[in-house]
This record gives sequence, structure tokens and C-alpha cells, in this order.
Amino acid sequence: MLPLHTTTMGPPISRNLHRTTKKAPTKGSSKPHKAKAPAPVAETGPTSALPIDLLQLLLNIFRDSFQDRLSSDIKPLLQEVKGHLYNRDFATAFGKEEYLEAYALRWSPSRALCYLQIFDDLKNKLKPFNGVSEETEDAEWNIVCLGGGAGAEIVTLGGLMKLLEPVDEEHGAELKITAIDIADWSNVVTRLREGVVNKPPLSKYASAAAQEANKALTDPACFSVGFHQNDVLNMSFEALSKLVEKADLVTLMFTLNEIYTTSLSLTQKFLLGLTTSLSAGALLLVVDSPGSYSTVSLNGTEKKYPMQWLLDHTLLGPEASAQDTPKWEKIKEEESKWFRLPETLRYPIELENMRYQLHLYRRLG
Repeated sequence: MLPLHTTTMGPPISRNLHRTTKKAPTKGSSKPHKAKAPAPVAETGPTSALPIDLLQLLLNIFRDSFQDRLSSDIKPLLQEVKGHLYNRDFATAFGKEEYLEAYALRWSPSRALCYLQIFDDLKNKLKPFNGVSEETEDAEWNIVCLGGGAGAEIVTLGGLMKLLEPVDEEHGAELKITAIDIADWSNVVTRLREGVVNKPPLSKYASAAAQEANKALTDPACFSVGFHQNDVLNMSFEALSKLVEKADLVTLMFTLNEIYTTSLSLTQKFLLGLTTSLSAGALLLVVDSPGSYSTVSLNGTEKKYPMQWLLDHTLLGPEASAQDTPKWEKIKEEESKWFRLPETLRYPIELENMRYQLHLYRRLG
């Protein structure tokens, strides 16, 4: 298996996300339909309270960034991708540019909206979003998205910059985002970043007022994105450290359980390398499917352990402390939470609600 396709991808992801899918994705057309979601499976929860206009803008970025792909017959392409993901054939599922674009069109948009809700909920715990002031003016905030190739996190952070836009535009922070993934998502990342920093396309019949009001989500000078194609489980410590050492926040969105499933020992090594590389105060945000389990062999016996337990054991357990000095503290946890799409949103492909678990850690000095 190829460990970091997941992030935005896949089987773990795809199976958990597709489990409630009732219909095959619809063909792209000029007549969009509502972004519907399946009925609740067990739990109930409120629909997102984020501004509908902003959520629609984020969906439009995905739609507009890959309009050429939407204008083709995308339904068979999506079925091919789903089949490869279901068979855990990640090399094939992410081996063609058309597959990557189809994936970004189908599975990244709902995640981007869900992640925006998560970041908004956590903004008081996350810098630079916990207070922009004269002291933080022109500060650079580094965010590393491990498994972030399919672009959901990139569009999310653009939306968050818009959501938290300071009243005094002279005082703001620059976001420097680094996405790392095993497949070559560079074209997808570039297109979505351009969608964030450029004005949305308007109809030639748009009024002068609409054209005047049309603005990009954020200033391109304040929103830089880089992509690195790497397999994090097999990176050298030096290479990993170089990419994350300046990070204020590292995200693992729908990625960790997959790499645990790939190799427990390599994942533990990776997390310990991450621990060593990050500075005091850096944050680690893990989001994954609730109830995720990995089969692990301990003492010659195979047993399933919850991803949450494995993560806490690695970061917070006695083995993680040197001379009884803890290296991490957990500052937020959600075992199971729903994100529900407002029914008024419109998108040419059917989207779904999401359920997730969340764990936020702070690196101690």
C-alpha cells in the first residue's frame, strides 16, 4: 500500500465516506443540483452555522477550478476511482491526472466545508486565528498539511482567512501552507490555490455592482502554498524535520488511521520524528473517521486497537516521556461529531454529510 494517498483520499476514507452513499455521483452539467446528504445514520446534530455565502464560494472554487473535467462525462471516471479505492489499489487510483481531478471534485469539497467548521470551532486555540493585532502584524504562520494533496485543507484555510478577515486590513498575518502527499497532486494544489487568491469568474452579463463587489477570498501576498511529493512513512528524519521544523500547526486529516494500518512501527517512528522536529507551542490536529481501528500485532497476538488509543499511547504514554517530562498535552478532543451540509448549497455533484473524531495536541517545551 502507498501510505499517504489518504488524506483526502481514500479507502479508509473512501469506505467510511461512501458507506452512506445511496447514488453514484452525477455527471457534471450546466444545471447544478442541491448538495444533498444522506439521512443521519445514528446521531443527530445541527447544520453548519457558517455563512452560506462563504460555503457556496468554497464549493464554487472546486467547481470552477476543474470546469473542464466537469464538462466531460465524469460519472464513469468517478466510478473507476471508487473501484480502485475500494480495492485499495492506491497507485492506480492516484496514478492519473484525471483521477486526481475527479477525486478533488468529488470528495474534497465536503471535507473543505467540514474542516472550515472545525477551524472556526477551534479558532481560539489556534494561532494566528486566536487574535490578530499589531503584535502579529506581518507575522508568518506556517501550516503543514500531511496528506493534504487533494486540496481540501487549502480551500478551507482560504475560507478561514475570509471568515476571520480583520476589520483593520493593515493588521494581518501571512499563511504559508505546505501540503505533503505521496501522489503528485501539484496541478490540483496549484489550481485550487489560484481559485483562493483570484476573483471568482463572473457571467459576462454580471451587473456593474456585482463586478465591483467581486473579490478573491484572500490576498495572494498573504497566502502561499507549496507542495511536496513524499511518502512520510519512509522519509528520512532530516527530510521530515526540514519540512515541519517551523510549523505552527501540523494537520493529519483522514490520514493517520491509514498510515497506522500500513505500518504501526513506521507510524510510531514518524510521530516520534514529528515530536522531535516541532518546536514548543506547535499544534498537531488529527481528524479521522470515528471508530477507526487498526489491527496491530503485539506480543505475537493480533488485536484491534482504536486509532485514538494508539495516538494517545504514542504521544502521551509513559514511553513518550523522557525522565517523566511530557512532550505533548491534549487540549481538545471529540470522539464523534457530525458536520451537516446546509440544503441550500448547490454543486454539480452530490455531496454528503460527514462524521469525524478530532484530537488537538500542543507540543510542550
